[in-house]
Amino acid sequence: MSKFEGVIVSDQWLHSQFTQVELRSLKSKFVSLKNQNGKVTFGDLPPLMVKLNAFRDMYSEDEIRGILGESGTDFTNDIDFEAFLKAYLNLQSQATTKQGGRRHSSSFLKETVTTLLHTISESEKACYVAHINSYLGDDPFLKQYLPLDPATNDIFDLAKDGVLLCKLINVAVPGTIDERTINCKRNPSFWEVNENHTLCLNSAKAIGCTVVNIGAQDLVEGRPHLVLGLISQIIKIQLLADLNLKKTPQLVELVDDNEEIEELLNLSPEKVLLKWMNFHLQRAGYEKTVRNFSSDVKDGEAYAYLLNVLAPEHCSPATLDTKDANERANLVLDHAERMGCKRYLTPRDVAEGTSNLNLAFVAQLFHHRSCLSTDTKKMSYAEMMTDDVQTSREERCFRMWINSLGISTHVNNLFEDVRNGWILLEVLDKIFPGSVNWKHATRPPIRMPFRKVENCNQVIKIGKQLRFSLVNVAGNDIVQGNKKLILALLWQLMRFTMLQLLKNLRSHSQGKEISDADILKWVNRKVKIIGRTSHIESFKEKSLSSGLFFLELLSAVEPRVVNWNLVTKGESDDEKRLNATYIISVARKLGCSIFLLPEDIMEVNQKMILTLAASIMYWSLQQQTEDTDSFPSPVNTATTTTPEASPAPSVCGEDESSSIGGEFSNLSVDDATSDTTATSSQPESDSVSAGDELL
Repeated sequence: MSKFEGVIVSDQWLHSQFTQVELRSLKSKFVSLKNQNGKVTFGDLPPLMVKLNAFRDMYSEDEIRGILGESGTDFTNDIDFEAFLKAYLNLQSQATTKQGGRRHSSSFLKETVTTLLHTISESEKACYVAHINSYLGDDPFLKQYLPLDPATNDIFDLAKDGVLLCKLINVAVPGTIDERTINCKRNPSFWEVNENHTLCLNSAKAIGCTVVNIGAQDLVEGRPHLVLGLISQIIKIQLLADLNLKKTPQLVELVDDNEEIEELLNLSPEKVLLKWMNFHLQRAGYEKTVRNFSSDVKDGEAYAYLLNVLAPEHCSPATLDTKDANERANLVLDHAERMGCKRYLTPRDVAEGTSNLNLAFVAQLFHHRSCLSTDTKKMSYAEMMTDDVQTSREERCFRMWINSLGISTHVNNLFEDVRNGWILLEVLDKIFPGSVNWKHATRPPIRMPFRKVENCNQVIKIGKQLRFSLVNVAGNDIVQGNKKLILALLWQLMRFTMLQLLKNLRSHSQGKEISDADILKWVNRKVKIIGRTSHIESFKEKSLSSGLFFLELLSAVEPRVVNWNLVTKGESDDEKRLNATYIISVARKLGCSIFLLPEDIMEVNQKMILTLAASIMYWSLQQQTEDTDSFPSPVNTATTTTPEASPAPSVCGEDESSSIGGEFSNLSVDDATSDTTATSSQPESDSVSAGDELL
């Protein structure tokens, strides 16, 4: 089905130091150095290394030459790819030392470059194993393999076929993956395993995980630091899922008056959890404020006070009387266990201030016994503050899309987080490299309001350079949190990216612009080729709600991907939902990175429908088996179909020859939530290389 060919490195230790995404990018760099004789010398490396993101701000070319020559290297000698990798690791190791060392942690995979971050926590592994045993122990397929032993590497072995990770995603956010699309077999084929991991990675992105620089092959190999990092993100999402006013209206008790409810709505789940903890600690008479889940809780005192409020019936005076932190931590955990919270962490984890495990512990306490009452007046006001369903879905879509790009800032609340302009500048710099003048940008925290306006004014300026429709729009509109404008701007950013990726694949077509009509024509042609009679006139046709057209399209681009025995007629709402859920999972399993929900298909949300069609088109154009009468792909893609193969900016450096430039056309999309649409061409002088985004 999907084409796959990993970069093979014979030295297993060396191979383990890189993800497949990194290896593919580095391999392309190495190949670009080859001379007419097909060889690369040590002398060729310094000019290349100094341009890589990992070393660009660390070394000059002469310094790199000096480091490489420390061992008496003859710069005229030929080197192979593995020697190149060793030189890269040597430089990176010295760069890390120069920076004062990098924190080793697999937790939540927030680093965009995972090389050399291979230290895993045995305590975290044990915690996640206990979580998996608890939540998936009754799964019809996995129960034959569970419970796992935390003292072994069983978790990594079981994760290799992708089933465990897919199932865990559905535990965290139920319904994300249609389990009919998971290849649940005792001995799955290589291709079925690859499909499971592709489905897993695309679905993980869709629920908010950061999976930059992880490919399906990395999970197939069961690399511990990557597997554990992904599992930790999924579990974190599950544990924090209810820490918002929509899911838990009782949280409104944490504010003193109605004026603060909007502030609570804008807090990240972690900060809401801290606010909840401090709320009860204040009631208990604890004089300090807990600001983190590490140093502020490692002595166990805050936990002792908190548990005395949550479960006074199990209170023990000895917990506060003891002077030994380890003993106090042990008594705290005994207290929690008596109130029904399983002991996932150890006294040592508390005493050492292991952030992830302490966060998980507090989240479990919240779920088990929040001790919040219901204030009817406050709850009614909180409900007024929430967005309508359509706005909420679009906010979620754009928030997940931004987080999938691999920018340094994580978006928790879209409308609040973009108001200072910084995140929007990061997004623009990612999809249109070099467009942002960082000298005129202010990094958060920003105390002066005019600095926020300056950031947002630059966002608007760049948007106009890209020919976005921003008539009578100023940076202050973003600072003021104009939701309609923010959604419209982000839609144009996403659409620009989508069109540019499609255009890059059609670079041999004399720069012919892409339009929604081209995408529409393409999908109709693909369906017609396989003998189907379905035809649509636009992406807002009500007939699309049944899902049958997109299932036919998916079957057209890959005949084996759709199991027609699972397809309904799409007549009732229940049948439409089954089809819509199946479409999304099949598309992700194929390799499409999409962020829409089943409701977007059922209600024929034109913007989301267009992104789905474009994503399928993009994937299909990447395949070498593309039909000659559809738009030909000039790119020879012999790599795994991973989340990078999708209408989202390339963040792995694989498409380095492409450039953000040229023309693109207006997509005439009716936008119920926005006045704005993208207009025709890009600035004539803009032809900025996508560059080396990974390294």
